[in-house]
Amino acid sequence: MKLVLATGNKGKLREIKEMCQDEVVAFSELLGDLEIVEDGDTFAANALIKARTIYKKLSKEKPSEAYIVMADDSGISLPQLGGVPGIYSARYAGKNATDKDNLYKLIGALKEQGIKHTPAYYTAAIAIVCGYGEYVVHGWMYGEAIDEARGKKGFGYDPMFIPLGYDCTLGELDEEIKKEISHRAKALKLAQPIIKMLKQKQGR
Repeated sequence: MKLVLATGNKGKLREIKEMCQDEVVAFSELLGDLEIVEDGDTFAANALIKARTIYKKLSKEKPSEAYIVMADDSGISLPQLGGVPGIYSARYAGKNATDKDNLYKLIGALKEQGIKHTPAYYTAAIAIVCGYGEYVVHGWMYGEAIDEARGKKGFGYDPMFIPLGYDCTLGELDEEIKKEISHRAKALKLAQPIIKMLKQKQGR
C-alpha cells in the first residue's frame, strides 16, 4: 500500500518526507501536475479536499494499486490582526504569491500598525483518506510573530515566527529542533498510528 502525499508544496514535501517514518510518494510522481481548488473554510476541510481529490483520481486511473493519501493544510494565524492569514497563508499575497511575497506582506501588515511582536500560532491539519475511511488530526505550535525576517532556514513564514520558549525564529533554529516542536511534526505523530493501522488492515 503506497503512502501518497497530496501537495505540490516543495517545502512541505521535503519536511514531511524527512519526518515521516514511511516512504512517501508525491502525487505528481503518479498523476503529473494537478491543480486542486481549496475552497474549504477550515484547515481540516482543505486538507480533506486535497486528500479526497487525489484518492479518487488514483482509484480511477490506477485501480490495481492500494493507496493511502495524506494531505496537509497549514498556516499561521495572528489574533491581533483578526486571525490572518489563517487558511489563506499560502495565498495571502495573491494566487501566485511566493513564500517571500506572503512573508513580507505579513511583516508589512505588522509594520503598518506599529506592532513589533505579537502572539501567533501555526496550525497543521493532516487528512488521511483510503478505502477504509477518512481521518483528520491536528497539531499546533505557539509563539510570536515579529516585524522582520531573521534566518534563511525553513520556508513560508518561518523567518518571522519565534516559537514559545525560544529566542530565535524558525528561520534561525536548527532543522532538528523544528522537527521536534513544529505543528506539522505534532500532527504527523498523531497520523502515524492511523497509517500503521490502515496498513495492517490492508495486509489481512
